[in-house]
Amino acid sequence: MEKIKRQSTNRMGKILLALFLLILFFRLPIPYYIESPGSAVALEPLVKIDGQEKEMPGTYMLTTVRIMQATPVLSLTALLPFHDGLSRSSLLGTAENYEEYDTLQQFYMENSKNTAIEAAFNAAGLPITREYHGIYVMRVLEESDFYGKIHPGDTISAIDGMTFESSQEFMDYIKAQEVDQTVTITYERDGHTDTVSGDLIQLSETGNPGIGISLVDHSTIETEPSVEIDSGLIGGPSAGFMFALQIYTLLENPDLTGGMEIAGTGTITPDGTIGRIGGIAKKVVAADGEGADIFFAPDDDITSEMKQINPDLKSNYEEAVDAAEAIGTEMKVVPVKHLKDAVEYLEEHS
Repeated sequence: MEKIKRQSTNRMGKILLALFLLILFFRLPIPYYIESPGSAVALEPLVKIDGQEKEMPGTYMLTTVRIMQATPVLSLTALLPFHDGLSRSSLLGTAENYEEYDTLQQFYMENSKNTAIEAAFNAAGLPITREYHGIYVMRVLEESDFYGKIHPGDTISAIDGMTFESSQEFMDYIKAQEVDQTVTITYERDGHTDTVSGDLIQLSETGNPGIGISLVDHSTIETEPSVEIDSGLIGGPSAGFMFALQIYTLLENPDLTGGMEIAGTGTITPDGTIGRIGGIAKKVVAADGEGADIFFAPDDDITSEMKQINPDLKSNYEEAVDAAEAIGTEMKVVPVKHLKDAVEYLEEHS
């Protein structure tokens, strides 16, 4: 009888050990992330002009990378082609946690959508109206007296009851005050407005008085016709160029795609300049997986100073070409520096 009990106990112990190992290696998250090819998302259902979707003979697609928190087993996928392992600090950057990182990524997306609309309307020669809403809080320093009082994602609309027309005016006002001076901030969070008071600190970088936050302008764009962009849960600034190309095409020449499947990536400025982004090789893989005919890649300039720091540094276009050759795709990789480059290429090849 005693032998049976020992056997039963040993069996249960083995089962519990197996369950523990299963959870440890397959389910237990670790502070490590895997970045891999994401998806190529059609823009047609995401962009509406005057509340309506407009059909085109071809398709524009934004491209993404996928980021997953690793488990011990999943971390092994970093050995696969076009998969990279990222430490927590390298992923989050200046963000203190993933919530703050996600908030920043959503702001970057909102800002890129506004800039894309502005770039497209500028290219089409149509007027826009920019409405300033206040200061968007990107980060609050721990040494700030407002740490825990205002949060990343809040919009500051006034300080000491005074409103401003830009973040520069806001910062000029604070700079003219005194360290340890008490100020009152009016802010908006989740549609609710509130006020909070705190003392100014001395900023270590400049020695000037400051609140102790990272900030940017929070504004919206009004246009005629109106433009709506539904980006869902996609974050970051790298879809700006493709949004601008979609909007411009709908406004000026819906036949510009020529029936082709066109993917791409890149930031955008109001004047139409296309900027460098991260993870472009993985986005090439994602675009090829969706059967894209063309992939627009930022042709950013690599200076001699940049080469001195990183001799192996390549432009986004060069990285994209390398990735395309590695996977043997028939997709054409096209370099672009400006929105007009993409438009002129499609006018010639559509």
